[in-house]
Amino acid sequence: MNCVFCDIVKHKRETYAEYEDDKFMAFNDIKPSAPIHILIVPKKHIDSIKSVDGEHKELLGEMIVLAKKIALEKKLEGYKLIFNVGRQGGQIVDHLHLHLLGGWEKS
Repeated sequence: MNCVFCDIVKHKRETYAEYEDDKFMAFNDIKPSAPIHILIVPKKHIDSIKSVDGEHKELLGEMIVLAKKIALEKKLEGYKLIFNVGRQGGQIVDHLHLHLLGGWEKS
């Protein structure tokens, strides 16, 4: 399997980790859609939301709680959390990841 996110979490590709523990890594998106655009990636390879089932409930919950923690550390008052699912849903890398987007100026 040739997965860029697996390479990143195994430190085979260089990136700055915003966060890392035994289950997750969070790093900046290389093509950001917001002033702050962080990807939260489980270290265990899962292709997509399409591949999750009941055994993944805890992992998904932990991803969302981690996104909230990172948002608080970045002092984001508002932000978006997005899972892109499949090519038609905008998923480019076949490894489950949660987008944390924020940092827009107040209007």
